[in-house]
Amino acid sequence: MTSPTTDYTVYTKPACPNCEKTRAYFEAKGITYTAIDITENPAALEYITAELGYSQAPVVVSAADAQDHWAGLRRDKLVQAVMNHATAA
Repeated sequence: MTSPTTDYTVYTKPACPNCEKTRAYFEAKGITYTAIDITENPAALEYITAELGYSQAPVVVSAADAQDHWAGLRRDKLVQAVMNHATAA
C-alpha cells in the first residue's frame, strides 16, 4: 500500500498528536510521504491492523522496504529514516 513516488506512507487519523509530529518531522527533514487517513479508508485500516498487527497511529511504512514499518512516535526510527534518506540522496 506504499506509494512508489514517496519515501514513506504515514497512516494517520484526525486529532492524533503523534501523527502530526511524525509528519512535521518528515517535512522538516525533506522526506516525502503519502498520508492516508485510516478513518476514511477502510482498506488502509484493515492493512495496518490485520496485516501489520498495529493498533495505534501513526503507522509508518517505508516505500523502499515494506518490512521496515513501525507504529507510534518513534524518534529512533525517524532519525534512521533521515540517515537512510541522506545516504540515498
